[in-house]
Amino acid sequence: MTSKPAIPRHIAIVMDGNGRWAKARRRPRSFGHNAGRKAVREVVEGCLREGVEALTLFAFSSENWRRPEEEVGALMALFVRALDKETEELHAQGVRLRFVGDLAAFDEPLRERMQAAMTRTADNSKLHLNIAVNYGGRWDIVQAAQRAAVAVARGELHAGAIDEAALSERMCLAELPPLDLFIRTGGECRLSNFLLWQAAYAELHFTDTLWPDFDQASLHQAIEDFGRRERRYGRTGEQIASDKG
Repeated sequence: MTSKPAIPRHIAIVMDGNGRWAKARRRPRSFGHNAGRKAVREVVEGCLREGVEALTLFAFSSENWRRPEEEVGALMALFVRALDKETEELHAQGVRLRFVGDLAAFDEPLRERMQAAMTRTADNSKLHLNIAVNYGGRWDIVQAAQRAAVAVARGELHAGAIDEAALSERMCLAELPPLDLFIRTGGECRLSNFLLWQAAYAELHFTDTLWPDFDQASLHQAIEDFGRRERRYGRTGEQIASDKG
């Protein structure tokens, strides 16, 4: 009897390649970002179908502010349109939407839209969809350390008790399953400061497919690849086999 293939509980994706996809069509980068919305819908549908519990998408990094002002403005406008259009559909699908990152950098109207979307979908549990905006993995670790320092200063935590668990519970996404599968589209093979702490034992899947072309079949292929890997967490293959036996 063959065992059922493993399904990652938590998937993270660096959605790379929008600009190159647009350039190949002689269109502005904003055209590629807009096209990437279809890929987001495809992946959400795929995660719901596959039974994935959590999906975290890297939409806007803390380093993306360095991009041309025109492109950043187009991205902000895209966020607003996507929130206005997609929230109700996500809610109807049982998706809980959450934005993670340093949201203080965004203007108040956009923050209000983000909060309204999170409030609207807060009671859903079929899929936890996390959108990382103005997020950086190093920022996440620093803010967790700062929270721990505040707890020490208040007498709520002893400095000697600050360990991996104490920091982990103060990270973004602490309440979700550990990250199992890290996907990056667009052909680059790096983490780009995304979920550095959470990705410690994640399986990495890099694909040349540009983000607007990434669909449910692409997601399924990544999940199948994940299912073929032996996750040892420092143990030997023989120990894993013994546990299964």
